[in-house]
Amino acid sequence: MTPLRIVFMGTAELSCATLQALASAPQIRVVAVVTQPDKPKGRDLRLTPSPVKSLAEQLPLPILQPLRARDEAFVAELRALKPDLMVVVAYGQILPPAVLEVPRFGCLNLHTSLLPKYRGAAPIQRAIAEGEPETGVTLMLMDAGLDTGPVLAARRTPILPADDSQSVHDRLAQLGAGLLLETLPDYIAGKILPQPQPGTGASYAAKIKKEDGQIDWSRPAIQIWNRFRAFLPWPGAFTFLSDAAGAQPQLLKIWRAEVDGQSGPPGVVLSADKSGIVVGCGQNALRILELQREGGRRLPAEQFLGGFPLKTGRVFESPGIQK
Repeated sequence: MTPLRIVFMGTAELSCATLQALASAPQIRVVAVVTQPDKPKGRDLRLTPSPVKSLAEQLPLPILQPLRARDEAFVAELRALKPDLMVVVAYGQILPPAVLEVPRFGCLNLHTSLLPKYRGAAPIQRAIAEGEPETGVTLMLMDAGLDTGPVLAARRTPILPADDSQSVHDRLAQLGAGLLLETLPDYIAGKILPQPQPGTGASYAAKIKKEDGQIDWSRPAIQIWNRFRAFLPWPGAFTFLSDAAGAQPQLLKIWRAEVDGQSGPPGVVLSADKSGIVVGCGQNALRILELQREGGRRLPAEQFLGGFPLKTGRVFESPGIQK
């Protein structure tokens, strides 16, 4: 049997499990890996390859890094490769029709939500932030829209209380790789007919911004806790504490917390002892178990309070609280 010629397109860490699975499959030949150009990172702005490029170099596989997927020279390179199929996972650009039309079996995309819910850039974080009980991966045939193509298959997984965006990310990366390999033979054989997405229930998962991590203490504690889990490891959950009138507010990053049944004014410290720092919310309270001052180390609340006492009644700043 002639191996299936596949071009893989991906950039993020999420993409790597699928690329590894494709490269290891005996009836598949990955003829090229397409990923975003190297980007400057760190204080010295050193050009750094994407996780997918680093993996492709190890395998090793041919690598293409077009500045834009719509560049005519890149599209010509794709056509010359004569791929049977393209697989896209977290590539980072919307593909133009000229690219989608290149492979004879089309372009398949693995998206980390149960479509049509949470189309867009940050489906994992948004699902956790909204308190969803489950999420999953969807394998779809790409069209010109944003995550709007017909569905081939999907797989679900619960969002557990112990989960954050990193743990869900890692689980979905493996689920997606397995789902693709299981689905490909029947799809190529014409045994799977892609099904249009439902006309209702669609939502958009906007890209995460740094300011999303600032805690709004006027929200219910359960919402704050969900957002806290959603935004780990980035941008994290943080708040500000003013030391004195006119002083620069102190940034505090929260690393571990839990919902507490107490109640009190939003943003106000209700208690602070070895069991944690309890802060009032719009409903119930949040018990902070581990935190970090700007420039300091992550510390359990008990150790933190040893060097930075917090008295009952102190108020954390919040975008949702009017001063």
